[in-house]
Amino acid sequence: MRLVFAGTPETAVPPLKALLESDHEVVAVVTRPDAPAGRGRKLVASPVAEVAEAHGIEVLKPAKADDPDFLRRLEELAPDCCPVVAYGAILRKAALGIPRLGWVNLHFSLLPAWRGAAPVQRAVLAGDEITGAMTFLIEEGLDTGPVFGHLTEPIRPDDTSGTLLERLSHAGARLLRDTMDGLEAGALRPVPQPEEGVSHAAKLTPEDARVDWSAPAMRVDRLCRACTPAPGPWTTFRDDRLKLGPVRLAAGAGPLAPGELKVTKNEVLVGTATHPVALGEVQPPGKKRMRAVDWARGLRLAPEDRLR
Repeated sequence: MRLVFAGTPETAVPPLKALLESDHEVVAVVTRPDAPAGRGRKLVASPVAEVAEAHGIEVLKPAKADDPDFLRRLEELAPDCCPVVAYGAILRKAALGIPRLGWVNLHFSLLPAWRGAAPVQRAVLAGDEITGAMTFLIEEGLDTGPVFGHLTEPIRPDDTSGTLLERLSHAGARLLRDTMDGLEAGALRPVPQPEEGVSHAAKLTPEDARVDWSAPAMRVDRLCRACTPAPGPWTTFRDDRLKLGPVRLAAGAGPLAPGELKVTKNEVLVGTATHPVALGEVQPPGKKRMRAVDWARGLRLAPEDRLR
């Protein structure tokens, strides 16, 4: 089949590569416009754009998916299907009607659970034990379309959003390729999603990523893992923002007040509403990430010092 692939971040790269290695022809790639990155804030192409350009594939970067010039070019390309992975823009009716077999999204949840922009983060934050990926036909509703195929993936106790998403992107790459194969063979029929079990996965903001030390330890652990690597969990120490990595539950440690610090030879403990947690890596302002014990060595903690 003639495919136009739509995707933007690193997560979309394994599925794109799987399609490039398949018997299908990827005639173009649609991705978000170049965005500023790094200290110099220079415009940088998306990971998907870089892969496409390395393979000599045409790259389309419309500011909006209903841009007339983009729609005109998409019609000229005459794709049979448009597979989508984390493209990052809303597709309107004018675009949805162009490919013969529609736009097929690879979504990283077991729909109808966690419809929206951050399904993996929300699954980790909620403490789900199982997640997965699904391919479905895109409609104008938010992740409401009928499903072609799915896979399941356990969420490990130490999973961050980053580690879980990496596994799902590789497993999902095979699922997306198999879905394209099945559509070409006429062997797949989409199945409507269940009406029950709907939940929504709004994007986590930097403010959402601030740790509330008055919450139970389990909630602190889930928040830190859900927000790693982005938007990045954080707290404040002596009025400065302190970036955090995942923490470790320390159920056997003695009680500490919420936010209270205890530095031992091998770890830094912080109090929560239940039992303490041990900090992993931290990043003070203007410094590189480091082990929490290395950060704490020169602090000379006062009794009133807290993470807040």
